[in-house]
This record gives sequence, structure tokens and C-alpha cells, in this order.
Amino acid sequence: MEDRIGIASTTSIRSRTYALLLPAILFAPTGNVLLGKGMRQIGVVRDYSPAALGAFFLGAFSNPWVWSGIACLSMFLVSTMIVLSWADYSFVMPVSALTYGVAALMGHWLLGEAVTPQRWLGVGLITFGVALVARTPSGRGAEQ
Repeated sequence: MEDRIGIASTTSIRSRTYALLLPAILFAPTGNVLLGKGMRQIGVVRDYSPAALGAFFLGAFSNPWVWSGIACLSMFLVSTMIVLSWADYSFVMPVSALTYGVAALMGHWLLGEAVTPQRWLGVGLITFGVALVARTPSGRGAEQ
């Protein structure tokens, strides 16, 4: 990437990458929590007949929690698409794995889910892996 005078700026690329990855990391689990809250209000699909599925989807798409979740997940998609326009996929996807940790925290705090020590250990391993990847250049090839 080049700055305004045409010189590649790794600091600028790195700053922009993290500036857009942070909202993506927050929007994805927030959207999933909201979607989960809305879907729990709708209930379990027990009948797969066309009429029952139609009623299920009508209920889902008239639920404000579902729409809030869809909005957050859309923002995640947009942020990720923008970052992928300049940063390496092999950098963006592992760093965005921090969403797993945020999701575990949100599930525990906001949905009252029990998160086992084994899950916390997994989140810790993911976070360690993200820290390793985050120490590498984020851009394409020789630009970094």
C-alpha cells in the first residue's frame, strides 16, 4: 500500500489493518450472541414441513434480536472484506480468531453459559496462536 506521496508505509498498513480488524473481532461475536438470543426466543425447529418452516422463518425475520445480529454480522463482513483488500488472508483469518475468545466471554457474561476450564484452555491456546501471527507482517509479500 502507498501513502499520499506514493511511498509504501508499513506503519500505515499495520494501523489500518488493526483499526478494521478490531471492529470485525467485536462485531462477529456480538452478532452471533444477538442472533442466538433471537433464535432462542423463536424456539427449536421440530417440524420440517413447508408450513412449519415458513412460520419459523417468519418468526425469525420478525424478531428484532435476529435483525440486530444480522446487522452486526454484516458489519463484520464489510470490515473483513476491506482488510482483505490489502492484507494477507493468512494474516487476517488467524488474527480474527480472537472472535472465539470474545465469544466465550460474551457467552459466559451475557448469556449465562457455563464455560468449562477445558474451553478456557482452548481460548488461551487460540490467543497464544493469534499473538504469534500478529507479530508477522500483515501485508502482501515485499510490501512489508
